[in-house]
Amino acid sequence: MKARFIAQARLLLLLGIASIAAGCGAQPVQRPTAPAALSPHAAGMAMGAKPPAGPFIIDTAKSSGQLLSEAMAVMSRDMLQAPMTGNPDRDFASMMIPHHQGAIDMAKVEVLYGKDPVLRRLAQEIIVTQDSEIAVMRMQLQKRSSPSSVPQ
Repeated sequence: MKARFIAQARLLLLLGIASIAAGCGAQPVQRPTAPAALSPHAAGMAMGAKPPAGPFIIDTAKSSGQLLSEAMAVMSRDMLQAPMTGNPDRDFASMMIPHHQGAIDMAKVEVLYGKDPVLRRLAQEIIVTQDSEIAVMRMQLQKRSSPSSVPQ
């Protein structure tokens, strides 16, 4: 129940920030098309952290820093590969699924290596809430298309 309340509070905070930005004449975010306009995630990949060929896998032989870099690289790769259709709902979900999965992967590293009980608890909440949010986004995508086009 508490995790649900926290997730709802976060959503309300984000909606409040979005409405403030809209009132300030903020423009919609445009996805960069030029290779020179690398996102921070893509820039991080370009600077060294090469993602593994498949999904992120925790390897306890690696340091927390190595694992966090790999999780970020996998997330960035998967976000950049998300198909953009021009449908804002579909595009949002397609990008957010790998983004949330990246947060889950990084949170698992915190649970494994972290020492701060507050951050470890936050990481556990991230794992639970963002996993359920991924499920909601996949269901919404499946309602609108064939199952083969839903990001895994």
